[in-house]
Parts: sequence; C-alpha cells; structure tokens
Amino acid sequence: MNEVQRAKIVLKILNKTYPKTPIPLKHRNIFTLLISVLLSAQCTDVNVNNVTKNIYPKYNKPEHFVKLGRKKIEKLIRSIGIFRIKARSVYNLSKTLVEKYNSKVPKTFEELEELPGVGHKTASVVMSQGYGYPAFPIDTHIHRLSQRWGLTNGKNVVQTEKDLKRLFPKKYWNKLHLQIIYYGREHCKARECYGISCKICTSCYPKRKKPIKTKKA
Repeated sequence: MNEVQRAKIVLKILNKTYPKTPIPLKHRNIFTLLISVLLSAQCTDVNVNNVTKNIYPKYNKPEHFVKLGRKKIEKLIRSIGIFRIKARSVYNLSKTLVEKYNSKVPKTFEELEELPGVGHKTASVVMSQGYGYPAFPIDTHIHRLSQRWGLTNGKNVVQTEKDLKRLFPKKYWNKLHLQIIYYGREHCKARECYGISCKICTSCYPKRKKPIKTKKA
C-alpha cells in the first residue's frame, strides 16, 4: 500500500467519524480567534477556553488589550503556560493592529506572519478557520499522526505540510485539519495507540505489530 492509498483510507474514516467539525477554540470574532490560537501554544484548547470565557465578554477588540497594558493582560492569562511571553505578544500584536491595520486582522499569510507572536501555524489557523481560505495548519499532533499513518517521513512540520497538501485535494484541507486533531485526541492518542490499535492505523498497516516511534517536530 502506498501513501496515496493510505490517504484515501484516512479521508474515508475521518469523514465517517467526524462529518461535522466545530472549531475547538471559542471566540467572538476573528481577532479573538487569533488571540486564542496564540494562547494555545504549549497549552490545551480546554485551558484556553476556560481562561478566555472570562475575558472575551469584556475585552474582544485590539484597542481593549492596548488599553489594558501588558501587566494586566498577564494577570488575566496567568493560568496559561508561558503567560508572560504570550501577554507581551498579545499586547504588541494588538498595538500593531490598531496602529497599522485600523484594528482589523489582515487577510494574507504575509501580513499575519509579520505580527508579533504569530508564526505560520497560527496564521494558517486564522486563514482557515477565520477567513475560510484553504490552509493546512500543522501542529505537533498532526505531525505525529501523519507519520504514524505513513503520509510523510516526518522530518519537520514544513515537510509534513507539503506532503499533506500534495496528498489531499485543497477542498478538504480546512475540515481535514480539524478532523485529524479530533481523531488524535479520541482514537489515536500519543500514549495509547502507538500506531497499532486505532482503525486508521490498523487499516493503513494491517501487519504492523510493534509500536512506531515518531520524530518530533
């Protein structure tokens, strides 16, 4: 079985398992989506949602966070990992949006990736989930699963993104990104499946007996 055949199996199982894919990060607008994605680095979506549910009803525009200032932002997100670094990024990002973009979140990868604290993955999530533009955000979980399923040789997230974009039609990218995340959380867990027990792993590699080691992103 080659990678193209495995990709077809993956797509079929994911579409059957997750016909609908709600966005896991709660947000009020594209700006708060951007902030939530930024906060989710090295942190669970559940933790981010628990923190932002008390923030977004009152603070949901760039000017709100500029007015708050870095120290107050730190207090609001204190229970999130690396909160000081993230607070600085949230403040600087908000300031840039107010001063350069009239408080609007830009609609291109290039402009998004120039914002403080915003990398390619964060920009991809905003373009995909915020603006509906075809993108394939790759986080460490998608990178791990793509290796397990034989869709990439797993050198790095850049290579994984190229491989997945090559294997799957563009019209599926946005939904597929979320489907893989959900499947990884519920069926192909890092410390439970090991590439030998979930439906996708057993369908793609019916003869695999030993746990597979994946290369970190």
